[in-house]
Amino acid sequence: MTDFADFGRGDVLVRTQGTQEGAAVDVRTLTRVLFERLTELPPGAPERDRVRAALIEVNIPLVRYAATRFRSRNEPMEDIVQVGTIGLINAIDRFDPGRGVQFPTYALPTILGEIKRYFRDNVRTMHVPRRLQELWVQVSGAMEELTVTHGRTPKVPEIAASLRIPEEDVRACLDAGRAYSAASLEAAQEHEGGLALLDRLGYEDSALADVEHRDMVRHLLVQLPERERQIIMLRFFANLTQSQISTELGMSQMHVSRLLSRILTRLRTGNSWEE
Repeated sequence: MTDFADFGRGDVLVRTQGTQEGAAVDVRTLTRVLFERLTELPPGAPERDRVRAALIEVNIPLVRYAATRFRSRNEPMEDIVQVGTIGLINAIDRFDPGRGVQFPTYALPTILGEIKRYFRDNVRTMHVPRRLQELWVQVSGAMEELTVTHGRTPKVPEIAASLRIPEEDVRACLDAGRAYSAASLEAAQEHEGGLALLDRLGYEDSALADVEHRDMVRHLLVQLPERERQIIMLRFFANLTQSQISTELGMSQMHVSRLLSRILTRLRTGNSWEE
């Protein structure tokens, strides 16, 4: 990191860790001092560019922190950091220390907004209607302003009231804003213990067809007379032979065979048991 010196005022000397032996300086304090110095310098002053460059470099960790929120988007992290740095520069140029807001609180929504716009305009692989794309620009901008104002993420009714649009449009925009890229079904998900999306999808259970068949058979069985229903239960549920059924019911095996044939024909055709 560059060794920044003489950015202070009067007897104030600000230094950062240019070497291992450099003094560690609190980033917030350093940022505050640099902004104080920046406001004192007139536009076009040579030192102004040096102070601005120092502010950018000191706050790069904030950009990297914001970029980690998008690590699952299958984009190189350095590309995301580079885009976020543009947001950081915009935040530095727009920041007013006199408002009493800490710079990280002000800059983070701007950095995140820049990264989201990058994904919206360059990485989106799902089609989103142009109306929603254009409205998303307004919604994301309102979210940044309301975040700075309230110090928290705004709610849908607050965004809708700020833009004077229906809440349904805001929700549609938020859904569209999430359609940045398609994830591979075979890609491992860190927050799911390394499981791929494919591993967590349901599958067609072959036994489901049996459920329908059993329900249909049950419906047909209840229509059988008691004796015929008993024969079916003994043959196919108790697994008795025709000889055993004839002994159990006190009838000839041939009669049992004829009844079984007749019953099964009726069941296969789905006809009701009526003579």
